[in-house]
Amino acid sequence: MGAYLADCAQQKNIDHQVNTCLFCLRISDIFRTFTSVKEQVMDISQALKKLTLEMTSMREGMDVLRTENANLRRNVEKLQVENRNLRKRLEKYEKPKKNSNNSSTPPSKESMKDEVLRRTKSLRKKSGLRPGGQPGHEGHMKELVSEPDVIEECGSHFCSECGRDLSGVERELDYISQVVDLPTIAPVITEYRHYKKVCSCGCCNKGYAPRKRGSQITFGRNIRAIVTYLNVVQCVPYERLASLMAEVFSVHMSQGTIRNIVQEAMKKSRPAITLLEDMLKKSSVVGFDESGCYNNKELDWAWIAQTAYVTLCFRATGRSSKVLEGRFGDSLKNMVAVTDRHSAYFALNFLDHQVCLAHLLRELEYLTELEPGQNWSKDVADLLRKAIHERNEHPREIIEKKTWLDKLDTLLQANLLHLKDHFERLRKGLFKCRDYIFNFLENPKIPSDNNASERGIRKLKIKQKISGTFRSDNGADAFFAIHSIADTAWKNRQSQLNAINTILSL
Repeated sequence: MGAYLADCAQQKNIDHQVNTCLFCLRISDIFRTFTSVKEQVMDISQALKKLTLEMTSMREGMDVLRTENANLRRNVEKLQVENRNLRKRLEKYEKPKKNSNNSSTPPSKESMKDEVLRRTKSLRKKSGLRPGGQPGHEGHMKELVSEPDVIEECGSHFCSECGRDLSGVERELDYISQVVDLPTIAPVITEYRHYKKVCSCGCCNKGYAPRKRGSQITFGRNIRAIVTYLNVVQCVPYERLASLMAEVFSVHMSQGTIRNIVQEAMKKSRPAITLLEDMLKKSSVVGFDESGCYNNKELDWAWIAQTAYVTLCFRATGRSSKVLEGRFGDSLKNMVAVTDRHSAYFALNFLDHQVCLAHLLRELEYLTELEPGQNWSKDVADLLRKAIHERNEHPREIIEKKTWLDKLDTLLQANLLHLKDHFERLRKGLFKCRDYIFNFLENPKIPSDNNASERGIRKLKIKQKISGTFRSDNGADAFFAIHSIADTAWKNRQSQLNAINTILSL
């Protein structure tokens, strides 16, 4: 029994030791686990700190990217604007260059290169023939004068073979030739000696002077007419004209004298200008045009009113409708005006209107060059040319314009939005002046274009291209007045020089 109890006690001691060892092992495991967990927590904390730092860095990077993105967007928008502007500028150079053939640009404003190209570019197809007269062509020769001023007898006095005297041999006319030449040009100076006689009654009688005595030497009417003609009609400036008169005619005069002569011609032309104005007021069809005129470095406007037989040019400070209202008044309502599409003309109360088809054809030519692949501008141009041809084929007949307007309306209904803006602008312009395009068909007196007005006012551009500008109002007005008279004489197949001479005799 004692041994049993001793064994039991021993067994309990062993169990206690085992339990103690197990407890110790559990505590050790717990410490190790705690240590491991602690280390893991520390690792997680460090990882979180690292992630926090990375997130902060990423946020800062995202802010930088957002700023850069905003800057890039602004730069893109700026580049887009620059691109649009550059495209517009590039379109300007890609478009066909406007000249007198495809626009209303006058030849005087063309560059030398464009002018040479225009003059050398022919619209006619090559015939394949050599230049000049063709085989079988008789040609044209200047006819002999029936009554020459001087006759020279030409013949041989001795035989060219044997030297025998041929003075007694009967002569036979072989052929006649004439030489046209000028005599030595020298002025004819007429001296007037003015005497006075004292009557017994005491009255002092003096001879009549050909001009008011302001100088001992004056110039006759022929010289004054030539000076005026060369200055206005031939556009020779004062300085060159003074040199020309001295070199060619042996007449020495100053530039001031030339100016005074031209001013005298203007003053004496006033009755003729009034007559021309009255004739225009009574005309049924009148062409009008205007152009810039530099006068003493200031921009004025030169106006022209003309018919087939009358030309009137004058200067004004503007180009509004008030200029014509002030000049022609109520007579405008009895006129059919032939003009371009300047808005001032459509503000006036004309009897009717005809727009210049030459202007429209030039604008259509430009559109054709701008968009060669389309046919709209070509079709409209063909319609206008056919109408002009119809009038030329039947110059005195009244042609109904309704059919032509219907064809034009069909073309104006076309959708041009896929083309450049120039097409839509012209289409709208044609809509506005639709009723004034074919009036020349119903009235044979109405021309289809305003070329006559442009030719009449072109002399101004030639004058300014040579001289640059007028120096005074009187100088400009003198040019317009004398040009009106000279151009009217030319239209009536009269000598312009004789017309000026006649004016100076008044």
